[in-house]
Amino acid sequence: MKHLRSVEDVMTHAVISVDQGTAFKDIVEALRMWNVSALPVLAQDGQVVGVVSEADLLLKPQGTDTAHDTTAEQLMTRPAVTVTKDATIPAAARLMARGHLKRLPVVDGDGRLVGVVSRGDLLKVFLRPDEDIGAEIRELIMYQLIPHGSAEVHVHVANGIVYLNGSLPDPAMEDVVVRAAGTVPGVVDVKTDFTVPVSA
Repeated sequence: MKHLRSVEDVMTHAVISVDQGTAFKDIVEALRMWNVSALPVLAQDGQVVGVVSEADLLLKPQGTDTAHDTTAEQLMTRPAVTVTKDATIPAAARLMARGHLKRLPVVDGDGRLVGVVSRGDLLKVFLRPDEDIGAEIRELIMYQLIPHGSAEVHVHVANGIVYLNGSLPDPAMEDVVVRAAGTVPGVVDVKTDFTVPVSA
């Protein structure tokens, strides 16, 4: 069972990019051929130095006959908004939302391009089988959060919604368990119906 936690787990590894000297018309052709709306622009060492998008191309001054002289370096938006491959999926989603971005170049620790992640890639976590989600939550709750034998927690997952019931040794544990379950990739919501032993 693969735990989908980081950008590296869901990103596309095969990436189309252009270098700083790529001509205007070649950028247009690459966007059309690969059916994407933006391309990372790379320096000679593979570092992402910018992104050139359809919007950048449309902002080029009209009425000039210099398209063949215009390069990605002149057109691109800089600095590029990127995400590291070990970033969490929620962190990447927040970055996309803040910037109203559809795709993000993924870089390694040296800023070199290693992939690209899209909104659709981030949504893959919600396609995880309910069985996988349930197994991860059981492991998290019963082996990491609750002392062995001190509680009986039943986990059922349907369409990404987690249902937890059983007994907890302490009422305060319910909030901890709910928060922990909510961090598991693919969880849409968490519902509980716990009973707490009555003190004598």
